Amino acid sequence: MGNMNFKAAAAHVAPVYLDPVASGEKAACSVVAEAARNGASLVVFSESFLPGFPVWAALYPPIQSHEHFKRFLNASVYVDGPEIERVRKAASDNGVFVSIGFSERNPASVAGLWNSNVLISDTGEILIHHRKLVATFFEKLVWDPGDGAGLVVANTRIGRIGGLICGENTNPLARYSLMTQAEQVHISTYPPIWPTRVPTESDNYDNRAANRIRASSHCFEAKCFGIVVAGRFDESTRRAVALDDTTIAAIIDAGPRASSFFFGRLVRQLVMK
Repeated sequence: MGNMNFKAAAAHVAPVYLDPVASGEKAACSVVAEAARNGASLVVFSESFLPGFPVWAALYPPIQSHEHFKRFLNASVYVDGPEIERVRKAASDNGVFVSIGFSERNPASVAGLWNSNVLISDTGEILIHHRKLVATFFEKLVWDPGDGAGLVVANTRIGRIGGLICGENTNPLARYSLMTQAEQVHISTYPPIWPTRVPTESDNYDNRAANRIRASSHCFEAKCFGIVVAGRFDESTRRAVALDDTTIAAIIDAGPRASSFFFGRLVRQLVMK
């Protein structure tokens, strides 16, 4: 069943937006290495860490987002490409498990993308390759539907690890499929910001509260530990998304940021910022 007395690191960090090579190096050479030096056994990165989250799809009408999509498509990566390989090597070199989200290019479709995640072993092996089942809300403009092949739990030396991407954590059957495999550690990954309405409108979405409710519910029902990781939306990403549009910049600035946190008694937890 694995040793549950281990240290986990939630990488609450920003990628180098639309630069998957630099983001992979940041993850591999900086965050993974630092976490390993501090005794981490598992390092978790956010949804679509490579090459960043496509929040522009929520902020621009489709007829104005073509260039954003082109840049995002060209910055997305293949699961067997050098960017993921660099992270796999870092996991092996440092002897830690790594979970990382990425925008995956479809080798059979010029503009086909999936919202994907891989769990990498401490020897660099890909244990789980999961593609988000259904893109959420504005994400449907960017990512294709995935499949159930990645709804598996990996039996590792530190426990039985599973995970879901963002809105999948509200899918009862997806969660149940992991519960039936005796999941002990559940990873939930999220974007850094989730605009659903103009910030001045009422009934705006509170992603911090929603993410905490989802994770606590799953951990209570599955009797497992939880790691919730969201990315950071830094100034360089803000400039790349807003460009010179002050209206878009104002929405970004007023949008609530997501949090990273833990549920359960994962010993000596770390949040890398």
